[in-house]
Formats: sequence, C-alpha cells, structure tokens
Amino acid sequence: MRKERFSESAEGTARKIVPVNGREAALLILLQIWEERAYTAIALNRVLRQTKLEEQDRRFATELVNGSVKARGTLDFILGQMVNRPLQKLEPVVRYILHLGLYQIFYLDRIPDSAACNESVNLAKKFSHKGTDKFVNGVLRSSVRQKMALWEKTLEDVSLRLSHPRWLVQRWRKQFGEDETEALCCWDNEPASLCLRVNTLMTARDVFLQDLREMGCEAEVSLWCPDGIVMTRSPGLPALLQTFPHSFYVQDESSMLPAQLLQPKAGEQILDMCAAPGGKTTHIAALMENRGRVTACDIYPHKLKLIEENAKRLKLDNIKTELQDGTVLREEWIEKFDRVLVDAPCSGLGVLRRRAEARWTKKEKDLRDFPALQQRILENASRYVKYGGVLVYSTCTLEDRENGKQIELFLQNHREWKQSGFIHPRSKEVVKELQLYPQRDGVDGFYLTLLQKE
Repeated sequence: MRKERFSESAEGTARKIVPVNGREAALLILLQIWEERAYTAIALNRVLRQTKLEEQDRRFATELVNGSVKARGTLDFILGQMVNRPLQKLEPVVRYILHLGLYQIFYLDRIPDSAACNESVNLAKKFSHKGTDKFVNGVLRSSVRQKMALWEKTLEDVSLRLSHPRWLVQRWRKQFGEDETEALCCWDNEPASLCLRVNTLMTARDVFLQDLREMGCEAEVSLWCPDGIVMTRSPGLPALLQTFPHSFYVQDESSMLPAQLLQPKAGEQILDMCAAPGGKTTHIAALMENRGRVTACDIYPHKLKLIEENAKRLKLDNIKTELQDGTVLREEWIEKFDRVLVDAPCSGLGVLRRRAEARWTKKEKDLRDFPALQQRILENASRYVKYGGVLVYSTCTLEDRENGKQIELFLQNHREWKQSGFIHPRSKEVVKELQLYPQRDGVDGFYLTLLQKE
C-alpha cells in the first residue's frame, strides 16, 4: 500500500491526496480544518468535490467530520486520559486519526468498536510512520475497555457533555440561564439543515419547489423569508447543483433577512460593505431584478473572486467587486449610495451549528476586538449613504455589545440618523431591531436593524 506522509504542519499535503473511502476523506478534511484553519463546510466541499466516492461514503465522511469537530473538546479530554504526553506533542495526523476512532467508539452506536479500531489502524498504516499503527491500536482498544468509566467522566463536566468550551458555557449561563444554555448548546450540536435561497431572477419559489419534488426531494418553504426553502430530504448538494446550476444559493434562513430588509430597488446604487462570499450580495442583485449596481467589497482578492463566481453562476451581471477595507474611508463614495448593507465582522456566536470549528478556535478575549472594528466600519458606511437613504446593520452573533449596544452608541453620535420600524418576518409586528436566538426561534442567531439618514 502506498504510504502518504505528512509534515508536522500538514500544510497543503491533504489537498494532494484523493481519498478512497469515507474515513480517509474525513481525515484529510480534519487536517485542512485544524492545520490550515479552513472552515468545516469549505473543507468538506473541497475534498468531497475531488473524490468519486459513493453517496453513502460521502455522507459517512460528513457525519464523521461534523461530529468529531463539534466534539473536539470531549475527544481531547478522553485522549488525554489515554496517553502520557501532551496532545500537542502528537503528530497532527495521528491526533486526528484518534479523534475519528474515538468519535466512532463513543458517539456512533451503529459502528462496532472493533471496526472503529481496525479502520483507524489502517489509516495510521497509510498516513503515518512505522509503529504508529500499534500506538493507535493500543489507545483505542484501551478506550474501549474503559468506555463506561471515561464516558461517565465526560458527563460530570457540563462543557464536555455539551461539547462547548467552558468559557462559552459560563458566558451563556450568565446571559440565558441554565436551561436556555443547554438548549442553545444542543441546537449547535444538531446537524444543520440545508437551506436554499431561490434565485428569483431565474425561477419562482413555487416552481422551484415543484421541480425539487419531481426530482424526489422533500422540502418546505421557509417561514422567515419568501425566497427561502428548507430541504428535509435531498440527494446532496452536488446533485442539486448539477441539476439546477442557476436556480439557488445555499444560505441560512436568518442570513436571508438583511437583503430583504434593505428593500433594494431596480436601478439603485447599493453598497455591500463586507460582502464575501456573496450570499447577501447576490440576493440584493436578484431583488433589484439585475438592474442598477451592487458594489461588493472585501479585503481579500480571493474572496472577491468567490463573489464573482457566485454571481456568474446565478447569471447576475449588476455586481461590481471592489478590493476595499471597510475601516478605510473612500472619499469618492461619500453620499453616493441609495442603500448600504453592513453585515459586520463579528464573533459569530449565533452560527456555531454551521461553523462547527469556530467554538474551539475563538477565545473569550477575542470578543473585545469586534465592537471597535464594527464601529469604524459603521462610521464609514454612514457617510456613503445619500440623505434620505437607508443602512442595514447585521451580525450573526448573540453579543449585545456587537448588536444593540453598538447601534445605541452610533445613534448617540449621529443625530442625522434614526432607527426605522420594520415588519417582523414572523409575528408581523413593527419592530426597530430583530435579535434571533437559536434556542428560541429555531434558526441561526442573527441581529439586524434598519437605519435611515435624514
């Protein structure tokens, strides 16, 4: 069998190997997530797109990746009980092979413990150096023998039981209380539903829904957005994209709301300040019936390319990308735009269900940096809006300092702006801001408000 060797950093190596089964795919994806800091969803799509795996293997790889990423803290705790060295001293590929094996042993009842051990040993033989297979075999078989005792230890610690870092559990307990914190963590740990936003430039939602059902899919309309569809059964995203390449964009329900609230009109000049990867940008462009101009900004050229690719796939040609740092004022844009969207960089604590790795990569001290950054972007955005124009501010976090408090401070310093009332998408009541909580609303956590310049 051909050996695949990884360096300590595994930098780029995982991208060069084509996996032959679901476990190999999962291992390569974990290396990209933890060693190259890739988003879970992006790494999954990147690796699986390059394979010829059967659908069953693809689903198994996805389950292994999402599960082991979410349970990383618990898996590391169990692993720490089994080895007599710091986990950071383990070769990365070995650590993730053990993560996958432990996840199958402790979380997947349908997988025999013997199969989890044997297949992990095969991974070690193929992807690590000689002798590692014996180490992996010893660790996993020992964990099987101590399974009940180890599992009881994890249940005694609330952060291990809920698969969230301790600092975050404690923070949410202060904000929401014990019961809601548990409900929120449980929400994050469930598989995320596949949500599609219909490209209304190409088709109507009812028509597309019927097309999906004729394909054998099961789907229902979103209760939050008139362009949204929630899939309950599908053949998988690759098959959907192959069959309907121009008809939809994968987007969370709550993420569809900012463009809807912005209410862009055909022929207007619209600015999307923090646009990548382009979900809200393309939504705005479609709502404008492909007429007028959407200027989409980001600070990274490769992310602008992603926006352009999405626009091309959806057949939208009224989008212009600009390499622009939102914290830097662009003089020629002052009072140029009818409407501006600020989907601000944030701590992202409302979308941990979909960005599974983020719960482990974020630190509590990092939360302090976002309000100042958001304030600078919002300050510049406000200057780009024409008098009489509007600005939508949104985030995907649950932190009030990044949401309501941020807007309160902005309005104190800008008397020419006011919050405008808008219709709540579910209750139909008039509100001035909307904070969605997963454990209460059943969708990703999101904040948005509508501001008008007088």
